[in-house]
Amino acid sequence: MREIKKRLDAARELALGAGSLLKVGFGGSIEFERKPDGSLVSPADKAAEKLILGELKKRFPSDSTLSEESGRAGCDDEFLWIIDPLDGTHNYIKGLDIFGTSIALCRKGRPALGVICLPMTNELFYARKGGGAFLNGEKISVSDRGLKDATMFFDSSIARLPERNFAALEKLHDKVFNIRMLGSTVAGLCHIAAGRAELEVEFCDAVWDFAAGLLIVEEAGGTATELDGGLWGSETVGYVVSNGRFHDEILKLIKA
Repeated sequence: MREIKKRLDAARELALGAGSLLKVGFGGSIEFERKPDGSLVSPADKAAEKLILGELKKRFPSDSTLSEESGRAGCDDEFLWIIDPLDGTHNYIKGLDIFGTSIALCRKGRPALGVICLPMTNELFYARKGGGAFLNGEKISVSDRGLKDATMFFDSSIARLPERNFAALEKLHDKVFNIRMLGSTVAGLCHIAAGRAELEVEFCDAVWDFAAGLLIVEEAGGTATELDGGLWGSETVGYVVSNGRFHDEILKLIKA
């Protein structure tokens, strides 16, 4: 327990530090590079990642890390940090203020803690497995709204799997109150954890996008599974996240 608390304290500090860095660099003309998969990376991604990885290496030298821009480092099987220094890079580059920093920790392969900083709203979300979810020190919980009153976030990478995405939208669009695409997984998951929205469906995500956020939602009382209802983990690509009231119904609709 002490080892997890020590790492949670560090993750909160580093997420805030990275968030402050991103906030200072936001706005105006931002240079960027295009990665082989077509996604974009900015100097801000790299600077925030350097800050987080450097401090983790200094404080927990035996821990392993997995980060979006640098990949895997270390061979420790007990503690693995999963980091997205800037989720919502495309928003960031274009001056849209929906983005954040995500830091998760797995212990022996299972989620142990998650921290997300949304710097433009000065919000720090965090959770420890079995310890509840918090926003700026105050405990949070998912909403109790039913499906017809639900706000749903949908996969922003809709063009990657157009047939599957449009088929799912056809089944879901008239079941919910409204649908949004934010361009930042971490922001959407935090909004669900805080009771501002009720549902998110993703078909194509990476573990650094969702590792912290899914744990935060679960600790806020919500439900997160793979698209077939199975347990999510580091190999997950698609998933459904909800406040728990209508989760099985969504899974059935997607499968049909």
